[in-house]
Amino acid sequence: MNKSSGNVFKITLTAVLSAAAFVLMFVEFPVPVMPAFIKFDISDLPALFGAFALGPFYGIVIELIKNLLHIVIKGTTSAFVGELSNFLLGASFVLVAGLIYGKNKSLKSAVIASLAGAAVMGAVCLPLNYFVVYPAYVKFYHLPLEAIIGMYKEILPRAAEVPTSNALFNCLLIFNVPFTFVKGIIDAVLCIAAYKPLSKLMKGKI
Repeated sequence: MNKSSGNVFKITLTAVLSAAAFVLMFVEFPVPVMPAFIKFDISDLPALFGAFALGPFYGIVIELIKNLLHIVIKGTTSAFVGELSNFLLGASFVLVAGLIYGKNKSLKSAVIASLAGAAVMGAVCLPLNYFVVYPAYVKFYHLPLEAIIGMYKEILPRAAEVPTSNALFNCLLIFNVPFTFVKGIIDAVLCIAAYKPLSKLMKGKI
């Protein structure tokens, strides 16, 4: 594959995966163990494929494009905070996964890379939600913080009380961090399940 055709391949694959990720953003559903405003989707999956096939930069680009498309098509009333959060979490996931996989392109490396990416995404979600997302909910949706914490307490009454004296931090640590990690794991499982049939594509051989 010469340089010109290689660039066309990368651009085409990025566009296809971005479109797929955008569509998957609308295929979402609530999770019983999370507050109703938090939804589950697998829109990071195409970006993970892109990071494996083309490198972490392209995975991040896919995350960016899908969120820009979401803003254009659906609009927002929260100063783009939802899309910003989705982008930063997804970008951290595919950046770490893509970097690790790029050093040794094998099934074992894909597993390790995906798990590491999911762990980092889970870790990033705590400060991101605490300092950006939930303050934005309070400001733009006029939803009192006490009401948000109350949604968590309806699921687990003592969620706001341990392990610290900070109620919001506790709720995010108990609910959002594991949820985000599991979300990444599910993306990883789906990606790895399709690893063999898509291995040539990931390595840029077609």
